Amino acid sequence: MSNFIYLTATPEALIASMLPPLEFGAYLSTGTKKRNKGQAIFFEVDLDKIEKLIDIESLNRRCVPKADGRPKSSVYLSVYKVLELIPLSALKSLYLTTDTGHTLELKKTQYNTSREVLGKLHLFQELCPVTPLVASELTPSAFVKRLTDGSIPIVLPKLFFVELILGELASNPLTGSVEQLPYSNIGHLRDCLEILKGEYEKHMKTVQRVYSGSLLYRTIESGFYVGAKDEVLFYPYPSLTELENLNYEFFRSI
Repeated sequence: MSNFIYLTATPEALIASMLPPLEFGAYLSTGTKKRNKGQAIFFEVDLDKIEKLIDIESLNRRCVPKADGRPKSSVYLSVYKVLELIPLSALKSLYLTTDTGHTLELKKTQYNTSREVLGKLHLFQELCPVTPLVASELTPSAFVKRLTDGSIPIVLPKLFFVELILGELASNPLTGSVEQLPYSNIGHLRDCLEILKGEYEKHMKTVQRVYSGSLLYRTIESGFYVGAKDEVLFYPYPSLTELENLNYEFFRSI
């Protein structure tokens, strides 16, 4: 049996497992006896590119089949500053798992900044290593750079986040329709977005300080981003129509 390495985002951890990604996602979200229930978001990591960062001898000794021959589900390798230490080049596919155990694979691409649209507002849910919900007038690449290049007092080594839908609020915070937006405090969200439009020196506004631990997959706009300074990896998220055809079980469970 092969060993896989995963970087989970919520909570942040580096985990070895004998389970392939789809089975690992089901294990994280529902447990071995289906008594657990919760989302999971994780990357597969290229073991060859992090061998010098982990104790390979310990991994090989601990991540072995159980006495009855079943594969080992998880061996924790680290729970501190994991994203900071893992090189971006070691990150492979990103996996999203529903609380019913259905998993969707997202392939990584190099982000094309030339396609970014200037002048619109964005809503970013940060996922690792910090987790506030942030409104911003910055494009995704500019948002990553702003928080990781040392130009402001708050500096992160890397950032993993997802862009969420704003609909008409992206251009019209005060009177834009919110019919398709399932957010709990729309009034506060409008206020944050309007502040960004009115204060040209302000690029970001915290909408919610504490992440609930559950992401509404139907509210994802463009996809997921992870990066530092000028290096950004992009994991495009399919439209709901594409998702229904691509992975119906996942689509039905969101």
